Amino acid sequence: MSNNRRSPFLFIAIIAVIILMTVAIILWFKPKNSRTVFSQSPFTTISNEIANLSIDMTNFNDKVDPSSNQNSTPFTTGLENLPRSLQGTTVDGEIIIDEQKQLVVTEGLRRLFDYFLSAFGEEEDTVIYDRVKSYIRNHTPEPAASQAITIFDQYVAYLKALPEIEKRYGNLQLQATENGELDLNAVAQQKQDVAKLRQQHFAKQTITAFFGAQEEYDNYSVEMIRINQNDQLSDAQKEVARQDYISRMPNNLAKANIEQQANLNALISRTEQMKAKGATAEELYKMRRELVGAPAAARLAQVDQEDASFDQRFNQYQAQKQRLLSQNVDSAQAQTELNQIEQQLFDESERKRLAGYAALQQQKAANTN
Repeated sequence: MSNNRRSPFLFIAIIAVIILMTVAIILWFKPKNSRTVFSQSPFTTISNEIANLSIDMTNFNDKVDPSSNQNSTPFTTGLENLPRSLQGTTVDGEIIIDEQKQLVVTEGLRRLFDYFLSAFGEEEDTVIYDRVKSYIRNHTPEPAASQAITIFDQYVAYLKALPEIEKRYGNLQLQATENGELDLNAVAQQKQDVAKLRQQHFAKQTITAFFGAQEEYDNYSVEMIRINQNDQLSDAQKEVARQDYISRMPNNLAKANIEQQANLNALISRTEQMKAKGATAEELYKMRRELVGAPAAARLAQVDQEDASFDQRFNQYQAQKQRLLSQNVDSAQAQTELNQIEQQLFDESERKRLAGYAALQQQKAANTN
């Protein structure tokens, strides 16, 4: 990507397309019962706790009291009269205790908090707090229950303070889109400020449990951007640098997910290169089988066939559309005929893709010229 300075918007577009293709491939061949594979934009905001919740915690009531009397709450289980967005859902997260009924802090506890906090805006902050407190006490013995409620109060205070850091640095993702590069110095300083904020609100073991995996993913994403933005490295050297970074990561779930992500990126890159050279379906199948296994390779071959069929029908559609436009027929009549052609050539879901696909083809043609 040595020309990203000359074509910043093309660089961003390529990144976006690769991300979308990666997510689509993950969803296509991941096992149905597996945990979601990590897939993250390289421009992810480092302090993405707020983004994940899609709420503004700056208005959360400062006077919510974690030690308030349990009998003052209208809830027993915390699940009574759930807001619309949570109705019909299963509570996410977990509360783990040890043999002495002490709380074992896990990432699942944070997910539990996020589950209820996601209703902010539908419910008053005090209602959400009472709901969380009741849920914890209904499912957890003491002293673990009080310990969990204390951490929830710390978590709320932390989320309330995060927007100040966001304001300080602005929207780094938007800045990257405008400039064609991510300001890695700003990212590093923002990460440092977020780390200090976490230390102010949480014990060390809570920081590790709540944010440890996220921190590994963030560090990985930043390093991949650093490598991609290094114009002194060739594509081959960049790939070596990526693999070297991954190899030095600790052996854990985060590394396993990132390795799978790297395989998917390699799959996309090699597929594009082989197709450009006119590779046969059998050659593509063999390459994919080596990277992702036979079942996934077979399903991707099916995707190729479906894409080829769509391309053929799209070209037929475009030819008939041009013919109609060249005949200078009445616009209403032309639109009626076009609608009929669309219905003949495409199903309902494919028709929704036509406008975007046509725009993509025009962009490709413009870039080629």
